[in-house]
Amino acid sequence: MVAEDWQEERQAMFDDEDTERLPHLMSFAEFYEFATEYPLSTLDDAFISDAREGKADKIRGRFVKTVVDRIPRHDAYDVQAYSERSYFGELVNILHPYSVLRILAAGKANENALVVWQYGPLVDAGWAMEEDFRSGARRTETFLIATEGSSDVHILKHALALLRPEIADFFRFVDVSESHPFSGTGNLVKFAEGLAKIDVQNQVLFLFDNDAEGLDAHQRLSRLTLPGNMRGTMLPEMEMFRAFPAQGPEGLRMADINRRAAAIECYLDLNLSDHGAAKIIWTNYKKGLDAYQGALEHKDLYLKQFMKQTSGTIANGSYGASGMEAILALIVAECTALAVDRWGSKQNKFQ
Repeated sequence: MVAEDWQEERQAMFDDEDTERLPHLMSFAEFYEFATEYPLSTLDDAFISDAREGKADKIRGRFVKTVVDRIPRHDAYDVQAYSERSYFGELVNILHPYSVLRILAAGKANENALVVWQYGPLVDAGWAMEEDFRSGARRTETFLIATEGSSDVHILKHALALLRPEIADFFRFVDVSESHPFSGTGNLVKFAEGLAKIDVQNQVLFLFDNDAEGLDAHQRLSRLTLPGNMRGTMLPEMEMFRAFPAQGPEGLRMADINRRAAAIECYLDLNLSDHGAAKIIWTNYKKGLDAYQGALEHKDLYLKQFMKQTSGTIANGSYGASGMEAILALIVAECTALAVDRWGSKQNKFQ
């Protein structure tokens, strides 16, 4: 879109015979590669005074011999930069600032680069009020994660605080300080149906366990007509659940518990030295799915163990967090898709 708008603007400045003077613009893939090629920490940010000779070349630094004419909006005769780094900023700052930030963050060399929100000069100059700059995600930018039970909420909140503190404020949960108002798979589906009918504008992700009851509820939810700001998913299937100890009428056997018995507690570190190997106990039979539902033995103990963990125990590897990492990766992916779908529907509405 940026490239097309710039090209149309430039074409309007030339006669039809002179259109060959327009450069062949970079594709997005080329622009992405250019923007992530140079680690920000290596770019010189020293101020170069107007009085110094060869100012333009010194400002451009390593980009003096780089072909930058193919970048949209580049004007070799209108350089406002004062250093190599600020010149690079002029070259790549052709998209929305958040989009540029996202692209730069994709460069591995920029993983530890600081993000500094310089709102102070705007306030000092009178262009904005200090209260205009609030930390944390706005309510319209957050996602409500609706779960089957209270333990799911406690686990996910703690997991976000430990593993994804930088994005934890983008996720909200149903208040379970006293009790879960919509506990159980059936109530969660009814909750979803009610929200859909009253046209709630919140972005909502309905999260079901990776067990028989969760599968049944997710299938029922899939038959509902949900608006673009709502979607449902199940906890991810895991390879470690393909052969998991399960106790039933025929004794202890190894079984695939995906979509049958993997509630959220199964994704915790299940190494409890006092209780031996973790196992599933088969309970009720789900006729519609032709599958048994199972539950993790001593699940409350695994929950209590997880809630005691700190960022230190996660960092030193004394507590295994691979299962929770998989859940959080799923939630982020689903919420990203939800936001993209919703944004796309808004764009189509106004076209």
